[in-house]
Amino acid sequence: MIAVLGGNGHVSSAFAAELERRGLAFRVLSRSELDYTSFAALTRFLRREKPRFLINAAGYTGKPNVDACETKRADVLLANVVFPQVVANACETAGVPWAHVSSGCVYSGGRILEDGCFRVEKNLALPHLRCLVDERPECVAGYREEDVPNFSFREPPCSFYSGTKALAEESLAGAPGVYVWRLRMPFDEVPGPANYLSKLLRYERVYDNVNSLSHRGDFVRACIDLWERQAAPGIYNITNPGFVTTRQVIACMQRVWKLSRPFAFWEGDEEFYRHAAVALRSNCVLDSSKLLAAGVRMRPVMDAVEDALDRWTTGRPDL
Repeated sequence: MIAVLGGNGHVSSAFAAELERRGLAFRVLSRSELDYTSFAALTRFLRREKPRFLINAAGYTGKPNVDACETKRADVLLANVVFPQVVANACETAGVPWAHVSSGCVYSGGRILEDGCFRVEKNLALPHLRCLVDERPECVAGYREEDVPNFSFREPPCSFYSGTKALAEESLAGAPGVYVWRLRMPFDEVPGPANYLSKLLRYERVYDNVNSLSHRGDFVRACIDLWERQAAPGIYNITNPGFVTTRQVIACMQRVWKLSRPFAFWEGDEEFYRHAAVALRSNCVLDSSKLLAAGVRMRPVMDAVEDALDRWTTGRPDL
């Protein structure tokens, strides 16, 4: 049996669907059923049920977005930093291997090829870099798992949410045999408040930047593939290869859905943060080559985006 923490959350429900598809025995736990934030309660459960593996998909993300985390800092810290340590200690005590769902939001920007070498650039939205992104994408590379997070409490400024996710990864660095699976701006064909594509449709004005993305179904399949292949534990960037700009995704929406609605964009960071956002946003590109080296392949990001739009479960939006 595989234990999944997170109840009916956006990511935990996707894990449940994939485990069921594969015919693997699993049990999704909610806090109403088991207070898994308690070390004693979680340890008792693990010793009694003896799961083969545990997936921690619980955490505090903020609703409707990370701005909410700025006013709930104690709750965010408990859920995103303290709680993973509880899971780590309980799993080590009970001898259960496990995985923690993290986030790629611990970075800002990407790596730019310049004079034959890659250098870090924290803001890919700068006008001269956007030309590079659009015209020479081969000169833009993502952060690798060994790159130190640069959108964190140790390298501010950052959002409080991103700071806690980076701190959790740091605290788990010494935990034996744990996978850390980085998710990035999830999307798929199912409309919902956590779906990146749904968010773009909901916004009156759109913030354009450069990002890696994770198709939710592809993400959970890749995670379980890693475990089934007995890949080496550690951090994995689990994103669809490549990167996209917000404008590219919207252009794909307009093409696939034949939308007549115009989309308005914020002019830049100054206007966006003055009128629309409280917390700083992480916009970044991640390198998923470690995942591929482990034998796990994901679709290119734009292929996954177009497929999700083709299979949008409620039909074409009436816009």
